[in-house]
Amino acid sequence: MTYFLAMCALLAITGLAAIAAAQEIGLEIFGYALFAFAVLFGYFLVKRHYDHADGTARH
Repeated sequence: MTYFLAMCALLAITGLAAIAAAQEIGLEIFGYALFAFAVLFGYFLVKRHYDHADGTARH
């Protein structure tokens, strides 16, 4: 899980860099989408980890 969280952090930073460097709307939208995906996927990984630790995960 740690490796995937690190990947999510790198994707989020890449999305923020794309937003900052955007000179057209397409790249800006892509940056926002990449950032949102990375944050939501990171939250999903943390939730999944604690669900498995609690024994409440759906199989």
